[in-house]
Amino acid sequence: MVRFVARRVALGLVTLLLLSMLVFFMANVLPGNVGRRVLGPFASPTAVAQLNHQLGTDKPVITQYFKQMKGYVSGDMGRSVSTRQPISDVLWPALGHSIKLAVLAFLIVVPLSILGGVIAALKEGSTRDRVITVGGLSATAVPDFVWAVLLLIVFSLGLGIFPSTAAWPDGSGVLTQIRYLLLPAFCLVFVLFGYIARMARAGTIEALDADYTRTAVIKGLPQRKVLWRHVLRNSLLPTIAVIATQVGYLMGGLVVIELIFNYQGIGQMIFRAATQKDFPSLEAAVLVVGVVFLLSTLAADILYSVLNPRVRLGSADQ
Repeated sequence: MVRFVARRVALGLVTLLLLSMLVFFMANVLPGNVGRRVLGPFASPTAVAQLNHQLGTDKPVITQYFKQMKGYVSGDMGRSVSTRQPISDVLWPALGHSIKLAVLAFLIVVPLSILGGVIAALKEGSTRDRVITVGGLSATAVPDFVWAVLLLIVFSLGLGIFPSTAAWPDGSGVLTQIRYLLLPAFCLVFVLFGYIARMARAGTIEALDADYTRTAVIKGLPQRKVLWRHVLRNSLLPTIAVIATQVGYLMGGLVVIELIFNYQGIGQMIFRAATQKDFPSLEAAVLVVGVVFLLSTLAADILYSVLNPRVRLGSADQ
């Protein structure tokens, strides 16, 4: 198990290094003068040159990259080019907001999707199966911003049940924050339900047809015990991998959802940094999303290996 985890951590660190290099060099090869962009088109060349020297953007790209990585390792993410405030003062609150929304969406969609997939698999080919699979895939095909607009029109503007924004008042308690986050969370539930439920259904059907399941039934074990001990343990393996891949989307891909609901998450921070060409903020935010994604996939790999020891044993033999 230690060798398996060490191997995954090493691969994750290499991936993170490549991601940092890709984001940094892509941002720095784009045309434009940072000092000119900050001071405006009417600033004097002397003032622009002084600001570029102060920001370090007049140094070679390799030097800038290593200086930035050294700052990340020491916990200093630098300052925003557009606001001149420390990036960490904006990044960590935005990350916290995104985590709140992602956790709430996961707490709703994961149990609901697994339950729907198992129910559909137990009645394969029935009307219940077709309703769950076709309905879930149809909901997934609708873009998240369309669900956001529909839910706002029906539940906020029409019925007035939920607020039209996800930005809760200062000092709000946990229940109040959840109420403000329910509409954007429901958008994610509609988008993710079909995909996760379909994987849970496929895994359950495969496990139901396996030899160990038939052996457990022949032994006379109750159906509930067969499902819990034999079917679910193996049917959830592909579902775990699917859920882990959605973490990156929930942490950094909710740009439109956060814009519609005026939610100050890391997705909106990435969008704002990209539109303002604030490359230090953009690079830091993308790198943090990459770290979260790698941690989620590492956790999925560990859970996968616990449920299926053949995975870690096969990896250790390589």
